[in-house]
Amino acid sequence: MKRLCVVASLTTGFFLLSLLTSYAQTSITPSTPWGTWFIGTVQLPGGEKKWGGFAEVQARGNAVFHQFFYRELKGGISYDLNEHFTFSLAGGHYSTSDYLALKDGPLNTEKRFWQQLIVNQYLSRLKFEHRYRVEQRWFTFRDGSTPYRNRIRYRLNLFVPLNKPTITAKTAFLSFYDELFLNPKGPTFERNRVFAGVGYQLDNHWIIQTGWVNQTNYNPATFESGIFTPQSATGKNNIVVGLTYRLGRGKSEKLPSQTD
Repeated sequence: MKRLCVVASLTTGFFLLSLLTSYAQTSITPSTPWGTWFIGTVQLPGGEKKWGGFAEVQARGNAVFHQFFYRELKGGISYDLNEHFTFSLAGGHYSTSDYLALKDGPLNTEKRFWQQLIVNQYLSRLKFEHRYRVEQRWFTFRDGSTPYRNRIRYRLNLFVPLNKPTITAKTAFLSFYDELFLNPKGPTFERNRVFAGVGYQLDNHWIIQTGWVNQTNYNPATFESGIFTPQSATGKNNIVVGLTYRLGRGKSEKLPSQTD
């Protein structure tokens, strides 16, 4: 019990610090309207067969429920080594447009491939997910340029079931995470994403989640023509609505993490 209290205290402190940091980062930049993220996912859990997979579509709006400018199409396969470790390979296609001129086509598109390891920890009613991801990214911009980039991501996700000790059918739960996006070539700290939300697993198949996510991008410091420009941060708050359908494979607990 003492160990559990220490872990809970440290985790709570971590998330509070992340939330405060995100608000501070956002407040120093020009105010922006709230945006919207819609996420629809179909999952095939590994279960006893160990092999699984997913497919996902996502749309983002610059404002609440309109001004859509961004979409993602993703899919991948996974392998459950055991209840604590899951490996996966996945890829996706991403498109960013100007919501004021959608007919002009995308500003840029991206093809992405990644390798991922998930480590789960179950401490009584506290469920922790550590996600490690390495990404390879191919861009095509409207001007014809085709840069290539790598990225490393780490996400710490905490789940807390409210009416049951495990997250299974008819369970309400809280979800919090903080994710770091790192650029191997520098500047190292590229992005931070913080999420807080509530969800409900209706049965063995359907899960709905809604909440708030703050995404802050960091622009590197520059020195050009004798003028030094310090690092700047641009943050935006968004409403998230996610719906997940799981193909049937048993009734055991499977953490309802977002694949994004």
